[in-house]
Amino acid sequence: MLRTTLVTLAGAAAVLAACATPTPYQAADRPGGYGFEQIALESDRYRISFSGNSLTDRETVETYLLYRAAELAVERGYEYFTVVTRATDEDTRTWGPARDPWRYSGFSVNYRYYHPAYGWYPWYDPIWDRHPYRETTRYEASAEVVLGRGHRDDPSTFNAREVLANLGPDIARPVM
Repeated sequence: MLRTTLVTLAGAAAVLAACATPTPYQAADRPGGYGFEQIALESDRYRISFSGNSLTDRETVETYLLYRAAELAVERGYEYFTVVTRATDEDTRTWGPARDPWRYSGFSVNYRYYHPAYGWYPWYDPIWDRHPYRETTRYEASAEVVLGRGHRDDPSTFNAREVLANLGPDIARPVM
């Protein structure tokens, strides 16, 4: 009985820990999900995006996007990729309390008090008036890339194998 309880608690802790980690480098599990997505526009032109959760910082999202472009170039037999367009979207949301305890209760505290030095002030309750607001930010980087071989002279062109070698140590893969 005790062993079963411990195994169950350990499993629950592992599931909760997985929810509280940045997005690893992986394909998105659904359209619009966290991870990378790619769409072939032409035989050598792709639109690639990487979307991170609220624990994934902007630099990581942009790094994973470049890594995916390099990985795609090597998979398709190309030497380099050129970034034609590139953008990073930021989605910031503020989360507040789920409900106001005084709303719809029939009781409302709408009176003010007077302080001789400061004048009239609204009533303040130190317990109910403190709302735990928090802000979350998610980033999504997208780019249109053209894959190529041979001579390259564009400054926005990257050697795919060098990008893989340089960024590879910073890539966090999913833990199975």
